Amino acid sequence: MPRNSLASPANSERLARRELIDPRLASAGWEIVAFDPEQPLSAMDGCAIAEYPTDCGPADYALCVDGKILGIVEAKKLSLGPQNVLTQAERYARGASANPLRFGAYYVPFLYATNGEIIWHHDIRHDGNRSRPITGFHSPACLREKLQGDFGAACRSLLALPNTHQRLRDYQIECNAAVESAIAKRQRQMLVAMATGTGKTFTMVNQVYRLMKSGVAGRILFLVDRRALAAQAVRSFAAFEPGGQVTCKRGGRTRQQPKKR
Repeated sequence: MPRNSLASPANSERLARRELIDPRLASAGWEIVAFDPEQPLSAMDGCAIAEYPTDCGPADYALCVDGKILGIVEAKKLSLGPQNVLTQAERYARGASANPLRFGAYYVPFLYATNGEIIWHHDIRHDGNRSRPITGFHSPACLREKLQGDFGAACRSLLALPNTHQRLRDYQIECNAAVESAIAKRQRQMLVAMATGTGKTFTMVNQVYRLMKSGVAGRILFLVDRRALAAQAVRSFAAFEPGGQVTCKRGGRTRQQPKKR
């Protein structure tokens, strides 16, 4: 059937949910079930409950993990952009009073709005968090991990972590501090510009170490656009020692060699 016909996801929210949104939720590990008043919320795990009732009307989907609603999904037909309908998900999050969680005025921490192709996400637990597009729905395990994490505490740990590696130059320390301050303010996009030969790779290797040690990040993707840079990054990560020593292999033996600043 043509996409622009009346019976298409572009013109029907029901079809968008069935043909586009349901498969994306299922691929993320959610079992899509209809709301059943006889089924207690405490018995639900890994379920996307369709038409879940709230004090403010039925939510299109309630994402339930371990008997708790962790996400609300607002669905729209394909021809509508989803970003501006996150406010509807917020309304349902305020009305989900049967949920055993509370975050200020909300009972649900994670909000989604989608037309089946574009997904917008908002973590409403902190005023500094901003909505953003994501490539796919979070899995039940991911939402469980996000709920249990304390990003604010991890940021405080990061800012309090001494940055005293003996190889660091003053401007590299300032770079790390600027990045960490932006992260603590919930800023998601940052650009670091440094001249050739000033130690960009080492600065970022040290930054990765600090992010993981403090708990701000558990997994980090380090991308480069050339094989030579990839080899350089691998060497830098392999040689990095938090205490300021660099592991060197010479003549089949491994020894510790201090590096000059």
